[in-house]
Amino acid sequence: MRSLPLRTAAATLPAVRRSNLVLDAEGWKTLSSETHFANSHLEVVTDRVQTPSRLNPRTWAIVHRKPAVVIAPITHDGKILLIRQERVPIRAAIWEFPAGQIDEFHEPKQDEIESAALRELGEETGHKLTADGELISLGYYFSSPGFTDEHGYFFLARPVEPCVRPQVCDESESILDCRSFSVDELSRMIAENEIRDANTLSLCARMAARGFLLLKSC
Repeated sequence: MRSLPLRTAAATLPAVRRSNLVLDAEGWKTLSSETHFANSHLEVVTDRVQTPSRLNPRTWAIVHRKPAVVIAPITHDGKILLIRQERVPIRAAIWEFPAGQIDEFHEPKQDEIESAALRELGEETGHKLTADGELISLGYYFSSPGFTDEHGYFFLARPVEPCVRPQVCDESESILDCRSFSVDELSRMIAENEIRDANTLSLCARMAARGFLLLKSC
């Protein structure tokens, strides 16, 4: 099959557009945007942007990505579930919170975000909320605003229990293990750089700031 030029190929895919959380307002104005590459997960563009603080516009390479959910699952006995997953870009398998992109191409509504969080919880950990459990929204964050508008929505799921019939993981993922850790163990893993991804570290910080997690000094 003949491959399509990048621009033509990008035009045939569902658009991964700029986040609705990123607005042209208060002195910000997008003057032009050129698409270089797109697939079902991301879009690479060069934007020419007028900023509030500079007379001349800035030219910036930007990666648009679909929003994601990041979930902190806590068991009845107060332990925290982490998954160990192979991450190809860093050539390593690391412990992290379950997370995943939201499939919708528009900025999702709250019920769509919550559904994605519960789906990822089941697929990646084999757990679900108990009948009296709660899914607590803890806001959102931008993963790396120097080059991407990607953002993740944070959730605390408590308490969770194993699913009777665990859901099937996405074939593109390589989840090697799922284990529960005490707060002391989690604190040590953070202090010793065993946990080093932005999703997990940021959600731990948000939980600590909101009083849901008491990290220990190590």
